[in-house]
Amino acid sequence: MRVPLSWLAEYVDLPPGTSLEDVHAALVRVGLEEEDVHTFDLEGPIVVGEVLEFVEEPQSNGKTIRWCQVRVAPEGETAADGGEAVHGIVCGARNFLVGDKVVVTLPGSVLPGPFPIAARKTYGHVSDGMIASARELGLGEDHDGILRLSTLGIDAPVGTDAIALLGLDDAAVEINVTPDRGYAFSIRGVAREYAHATGAVFRDPAGQVEAATVPAEDGADSAFPVRVHDSAPIRGRVGASVFATRIVRDIDPSRPTPAWMIARLKLAGIRSLSLPVDITNYVMLELGQPIHGYDLDALQGGIVVRRAQPGETLETLDGKVRTLDPEDLLITDDRGAIGLAGVMGGAETEIGDATRNVLIEAANFDPVSIARTARRHKLPSEASKRFERGVDPSIAGAAATRVAQLLVDLAGGTAEPGGSLIHEAPEREAILLPDGYVTELIGVEYTTDEVHDALAEVGGRVTRVDGGLEVVPPTWRPDLTAKADLAEEVARLLGYDRIPSVLPVAPPGRGLTRSQRVRRGVADALAAAGATEVLAFPFVTDDDNAVYGSADGSPVSSVKLANALDASAPFLRRSLLPGLVGIARRNLSRGLTDLDVFELGLVFLPERDRAYGTAELPIGWERPSEAILDALNAGIPRQPRHVGVLLTGDLSPKQPGRVAEAAGIADALDAVRRIAHAAGAGVEFAQGTHQALHPGRTAEVRVAGQVVGYAGELHPRLTAEADLPRVVAVAEVDLDAILALTDPSVEARPIGTLPAATQDLSLVVGADVPAARVAEAVREGAGELLEDLRLVDDYRGPGLPEGAKSLTFALRFRAADRTLTAAEASEAKLAGAALAAERTGAAIRD
Repeated sequence: MRVPLSWLAEYVDLPPGTSLEDVHAALVRVGLEEEDVHTFDLEGPIVVGEVLEFVEEPQSNGKTIRWCQVRVAPEGETAADGGEAVHGIVCGARNFLVGDKVVVTLPGSVLPGPFPIAARKTYGHVSDGMIASARELGLGEDHDGILRLSTLGIDAPVGTDAIALLGLDDAAVEINVTPDRGYAFSIRGVAREYAHATGAVFRDPAGQVEAATVPAEDGADSAFPVRVHDSAPIRGRVGASVFATRIVRDIDPSRPTPAWMIARLKLAGIRSLSLPVDITNYVMLELGQPIHGYDLDALQGGIVVRRAQPGETLETLDGKVRTLDPEDLLITDDRGAIGLAGVMGGAETEIGDATRNVLIEAANFDPVSIARTARRHKLPSEASKRFERGVDPSIAGAAATRVAQLLVDLAGGTAEPGGSLIHEAPEREAILLPDGYVTELIGVEYTTDEVHDALAEVGGRVTRVDGGLEVVPPTWRPDLTAKADLAEEVARLLGYDRIPSVLPVAPPGRGLTRSQRVRRGVADALAAAGATEVLAFPFVTDDDNAVYGSADGSPVSSVKLANALDASAPFLRRSLLPGLVGIARRNLSRGLTDLDVFELGLVFLPERDRAYGTAELPIGWERPSEAILDALNAGIPRQPRHVGVLLTGDLSPKQPGRVAEAAGIADALDAVRRIAHAAGAGVEFAQGTHQALHPGRTAEVRVAGQVVGYAGELHPRLTAEADLPRVVAVAEVDLDAILALTDPSVEARPIGTLPAATQDLSLVVGADVPAARVAEAVREGAGELLEDLRLVDDYRGPGLPEGAKSLTFALRFRAADRTLTAAEASEAKLAGAALAAERTGAAIRD
């Protein structure tokens, strides 16, 4: 919200010399965060001038310029820049006449940019200044010609300071308005907050006009017939609780908007369009009540506020024909829809150059209904922004009257007495604030009088009752609904600086959950090994889920977003690998060829042929009941946490004395081992298949005999489609499943103090026999003396029968109570070889 200081000063006293920084500091004290400051960035001398004469001079470049004589000071006086009263100025515009009053920027002045003005030679003349356009002054967007003051209804003496005349000496502060404080989207609201911060006297602009009070039902006594017929209210809240109208006849829409209003609107971030539209925008900014004006003669019958019918359309003010949703709240007349309530009006009843009679609408619409309509049609507006956050329901009549006054004063209209008014907004309920509650919650000793006075200053009706205070919040504060909200207001107004800074003491016996500890441990283990953690968007295509989300290619179900950020990727991921592949592709395109990345994140696994969601949604300002929470949890798909890893390129670069080590499936398996070790799980690998991975170079990851993921190399077809190297090692495991299959208590094994005996064992088996089966048999057969077994070689070549391979295992034996002899170690090794021969047909290699 941008707040011009001259406007703010109308409703609250600003001490002389108050700067933009002073206003910001005061508003920050009551919780309104500062954003920026805005000025017109002009420096004088900029004055009113009168065109005495000009000569049009065609130029060789095809352009015609005017050599003008402009009076910039009364006859016989010195100009503001110290020069003559008449200046010669070259001007390229041709929209002015002799005798016109214009704005002249004299040498020494500075325009926004900054653009300093000086006497300079151009087109064969010395141009002693410049005649300015509205855009050059920062007053508007018009740059087709220079600004003629007569178009603004101004006839000021020559030499008058144009900066002050046009209101260009004003400045504005900009504040950030949080969603719960929609009342601060108005000069009225900010002035009240400034008064809270400084103790200055606040003058409510809404109290300076008389609201419309005539009933709005159909009938002879009604100023204009209005009816609300909401057959499908959202969450039981009728779409319009307040609807006020006023009629102004015989306006002159061609009259210019006053310069002071244009300047204030410009500083507030709104450009001037026409006098009637500017007035409605002005009152919206002043009071916080969105206003809409209709060409009364274009209306057919009275107004009905209702929901849209299926297939109904409306052409809005932006010229687009929109297909309406049955949930949209409409303003209609006898012909049909004439506006999206609280969002944008319709083109058929727009106020234009031919409008003479105006119907003014000031209503209060349900925030949820307006928010949904604005998002559905992608039509954010200044009006919808205010309605979404809550508008004071008691101010509609005053706002309509205020617009009528300005149309009479500035557009020459005649206001009809009275006006229509529907007011069915519920009364605010009283909140009981127990004695001592604020002190207990905030941690500061507040007296009862301090609490009473602070809540009364906010605008609440405060009554002393047994045991505390009974507070009826003001109508402009819909966010005050509970005693905690009132306590926050007390702390805000009496000063956050009174709240001590005390570090909380962590309660004993608490800390991170097991899942949280494991997640951190996994991330630390992978990062310590040289991997980089990444975060990918969880949005993928349907093809991505079909390929990566199903190991065997069977059809899978995906969650589709209703309002996706990227229409080409509207589904929630079933696997982390599509995101990692996209990250690898992006890095490779930028020349980063060696990658080792991982991600911890949720995947979304809906069941086929099952509908998700719940009909009952929680209300934002109430804690949901356990039944609602259970229904919400039952209405969402399973979302396990996975760990994904991707490696490609060289893990160890080429360097003197060492060749490069390319990433492959072995590195993906090592990453899985690190994950399992950090989770305290024992992991096993078995030959597996996955449609996204290379046939024959895919491993199933098992914990406690159950498959919890896959590791391997990406299928060459997928690497080619993604413009990746042929070898891309990947792994993905279900961390939640690993935790569920793992005993949370980890028992440390004693460190052996006696010497170990090491031996190697080479076994020849069929090439199709998995090494893991052979290792499992050797481990079981060798018995308790075997402390460690590692596969160190897989040989296939000369010296072996066709279709065979040689597996070499490094074995380490140790006894807890004695030093093993070589014979004992050899006996255990041969026992392992014997069981491997029995189960897999392995033979000891000669």
